[in-house]
Amino acid sequence: MRKLQIALALGFLSCAAACSPRDFLTRRLAADLIASSDTFKSAQQFWLRTGVISNKDYISPEYLVLQRRGWITGAVAPCPPDVVPPPCWEVALTPIGVETFRDLIPSGAATSQFFSVPVARRQLTGITGISRSGNAADVDFSWKWIALNEVGAALYAGGVQYESTVGFRRYDDGWRIIEGSAPKSNQGLDDALKNSEPAQ
Repeated sequence: MRKLQIALALGFLSCAAACSPRDFLTRRLAADLIASSDTFKSAQQFWLRTGVISNKDYISPEYLVLQRRGWITGAVAPCPPDVVPPPCWEVALTPIGVETFRDLIPSGAATSQFFSVPVARRQLTGITGISRSGNAADVDFSWKWIALNEVGAALYAGGVQYESTVGFRRYDDGWRIIEGSAPKSNQGLDDALKNSEPAQ
């Protein structure tokens, strides 16, 4: 009887040692893999263009926010040959805008009229469901933007939650998130974030 118990205990330990925590796609593992992925952690960049821009860009929601904050100003200007249709606008930072963007502009871009500013990062708020089928799974999750600075706070409403679905695949070393683009079913994280919709 004692030998049977020892054999069963050794068998159980060898099975437990052969399985890693990544072998079971739990909500916790899915959350850890999504939140730690480079795609999810990458900061949202806002591209600011000064100088002559098209009317379409000047009346975009982002530029309207910058105008309302008093960070940029624009005057009607002749359109260059590659910018159509008119009207065009000569956009410049106001003194308040210079103060706001000064520490956000990369040092090498001080003389450029087109530069990116990191404005927000994503925060995972929860895993809302997992659907498995063999070695593939779809994970539904919710997230929101967290502003990194004053510009991010102006451009991204902090309370808006987004819903996304990303594909996972099981490999010999456990479950992995599908990065990049993939078909709609089991879509990659890039596509999942691009196709996110505000939660109802």
